Amino acid sequence: MVEEDPPASDIPWTEKYRPRKLDDVFGQKEIVERMKAYARHKNVPHMMFSGPPGVGKTTVALALARELYGERWHEAFLEMNASDERGIDVVRGRIKDFARTLSLTDVPFKIIFLDESDALTPDAQNALRRTMEMFANNTRFILSCNYSSKIIEPIQSRCAVFRFRPLSEQDVTEMLHHLAKNEKLELKEDAVKALIYVSEGDMRKAINALQGAAASSKHIGGEAIYKTSSRARPEEVRQMLELALKGDFPGAREKLDHVMLNYGMSGEDVMLQMYKEIQGLAVPDRTKVVLVDKIGEYNFRLVEGANERIQLEALLAQIMLLGGKE
Repeated sequence: MVEEDPPASDIPWTEKYRPRKLDDVFGQKEIVERMKAYARHKNVPHMMFSGPPGVGKTTVALALARELYGERWHEAFLEMNASDERGIDVVRGRIKDFARTLSLTDVPFKIIFLDESDALTPDAQNALRRTMEMFANNTRFILSCNYSSKIIEPIQSRCAVFRFRPLSEQDVTEMLHHLAKNEKLELKEDAVKALIYVSEGDMRKAINALQGAAASSKHIGGEAIYKTSSRARPEEVRQMLELALKGDFPGAREKLDHVMLNYGMSGEDVMLQMYKEIQGLAVPDRTKVVLVDKIGEYNFRLVEGANERIQLEALLAQIMLLGGKE
């Protein structure tokens, strides 16, 4: 029995709206132009895509494969997630078996795409280096990673390295309006700002937050986005910091209660947003430096297993004392 594709409504929007051609990719224009040139000349080097999550690394690799091979791209393109299959046996087995066979398309080489390749063990990377050398005539490798420093130097030197940047506000906004139009959503301006704030240049995070909010209503405002993504409004976190700096500890504590209960945030989430709002505070730079230091110290305590409620209130107390000194 042949398995049918799931209905379009059941597909996550990150997959449903994944660009099929390089021309459809949002952002990363310089890299996309290079990929188009490779596709025109049908000549691709080994490549390494490095950058934060959700900025288009996998999308560009898949779009390049479609441009090169057309409808037969599945025959000449092997996609593997190195975080699931990270040992040396995978490199010696499945990757080597695919690499040694010839391409049956009009392009004289095949492509192996290793997603999250920074999860490969050092032994697996050394085995991969030799495989890249031996089968360079008929196989090209694209390695995708978040941290290029975790890839050994011999592999980096064999690859053309492409650094993917977080997407600009304009790129994220353009994609969100494209989605809203296709899904018949009414996306308010404060919702777009909230999605930009929440995503931090990660398109996947923005799309998932939008889909979560759209599940309950077709009319989407900023409040729905913040609740869906478990983030507080930036102004609420800023008010909490300002109250603490003014010496109003009960007020700051009440605001902390509201933020954690209303948005379902963890202690680390609260500290991360406090860190982001420090830059916008009307205090001297020296005070901002001390605030960053204090947040770093208390975040370390949380990571080590301390009680988050006690640590958050202790942090507010430290901020209040700092405000009193200023």
